[in-house]
Amino acid sequence: MKLEQALHAARALVLADLAAGEVAQADIVSLVEDSIAHRRWWVEQWPEGAAYLAGLVAQDVQDALLERYGRWPLCPVCTEGGDLHALDVEPELGPDPHWVCGKTAVSVARVGALGTV
Repeated sequence: MKLEQALHAARALVLADLAAGEVAQADIVSLVEDSIAHRRWWVEQWPEGAAYLAGLVAQDVQDALLERYGRWPLCPVCTEGGDLHALDVEPELGPDPHWVCGKTAVSVARVGALGTV
């Protein structure tokens, strides 16, 4: 049951961030579902990794979006100069993941809370 709760929580957090950026179209939501399916197997092999699911799913979706559509989520900190770049998930493998500007090291929001920025 804890595995299912962790997977549902990770899905909900990433979907909230996609919705905040107004990019939660059906084909993009499918990328979330693909990541959840992959991470389900991963966390079944390593149950202690359940605390890391939100950050990993966010990174999976971010990577899939970069390949198909472009950078996401764009950094709201560095808006001048036309240097558009995506936020990074930190820690890359750890609990309580945040979206962070890689250029300024500013923590923008927790994964799932981009709508509050």
